[in-house]
Amino acid sequence: MVSRTVGVCAATLGAVVLSLFTVPAQAAAPAAALAPPDTTELRKVLRTALSQGAPGAFARIDDNGTALQLAAGVADRGTGRAIATGDRIRIGSVTKTFSAVVLLQLVDEGRIKLDTPVNTYLPGLLPDKRITVRHVLSHRSGLYDYAGTLFARAVPGFENVRNKVFTYRQLMDLSLAEPLTNKPGAVYSYSNTNFIVAGMLIEKITKKSVATAYQDRITKPLKLADTHYVHPRNTIPGTYSRGYMTADSTGRKIDSTRQTASWAQSAGALVSSAKDVNKFLTALMKGKLTSSAQLKQMVRWTPVNSTQAYGLGLRRRDLSCGISVYGHTGTVQGYYTWAFTSKDGRRSLTSFANTSNNGTVYATMNRTLESAFCG
Repeated sequence: MVSRTVGVCAATLGAVVLSLFTVPAQAAAPAAALAPPDTTELRKVLRTALSQGAPGAFARIDDNGTALQLAAGVADRGTGRAIATGDRIRIGSVTKTFSAVVLLQLVDEGRIKLDTPVNTYLPGLLPDKRITVRHVLSHRSGLYDYAGTLFARAVPGFENVRNKVFTYRQLMDLSLAEPLTNKPGAVYSYSNTNFIVAGMLIEKITKKSVATAYQDRITKPLKLADTHYVHPRNTIPGTYSRGYMTADSTGRKIDSTRQTASWAQSAGALVSSAKDVNKFLTALMKGKLTSSAQLKQMVRWTPVNSTQAYGLGLRRRDLSCGISVYGHTGTVQGYYTWAFTSKDGRRSLTSFANTSNNGTVYATMNRTLESAFCG
């Protein structure tokens, strides 16, 4: 395969370098109804994120066989190494989509049913026997999010759990110490606890670890070379971007790279790369990971707000140009990720900033969706 450079832009913002490449794959028809990505605006978004405190940021768009890659800033503040779209990153809650896919495959195999109560499979786990598998995957269970307890104060909370290894049961106990936030099925209410339950279901039904389930059912079949469930280890294998969490009051950057991410597990502990995540989302929306019947279940939406809805482990974002995109966002201390694809899976975006606890950068990086899909 021959790579062809179609444009190179260097901009100075401290030690900022941006690059733009296309990597041709097999010839295919252009994606219908999508304008070309606005690379000028994408560059601007990345520069802005750096000016707001992100050490580095990138965006990779896989567009029906062609990869567009932009990166700015550094992956490592100590060495000054430039960030690259090929760096492995902690993808946070994008993990939830992987977990949902595994459970939907188990539905396809007749081993679990979406509208059966969770307690049928995990007797006595939940305080309300009406909570179903569907309620868990759509954040409509009413289970309290234990992360609210762990991270009431973001930085001290993180330092308390950075090297800790939790069991699923310990995380569930943190949630169940608080009352349900709503009746099962009533409303959408985002809670990491739901996908801890999902992990417990996967392990109970398959009699294997979630790490094995991800590997056997997703990463091996799709040949995702950069995707690993490293928990409970606190390091990232291979070449990776370091993560930098912003301190609550001083703005000081805390290197949060080394962490078990044990507080997240099946709700957010996967490591991956932009290329792998895009490949995963493309395969999902093209029907390569579940039956068409289960994909239809996955995109039965519950409203979140005027521009967002949630399916089963999958977000929908409605953009200003009338396009809706499907995927998930992810936050783990020091790592912000956006991973979305078009309805047909032809164009996928993973964008990233190696910071967290920085709402200004988060809002800025949200704009990568408009630039990537609306043009």
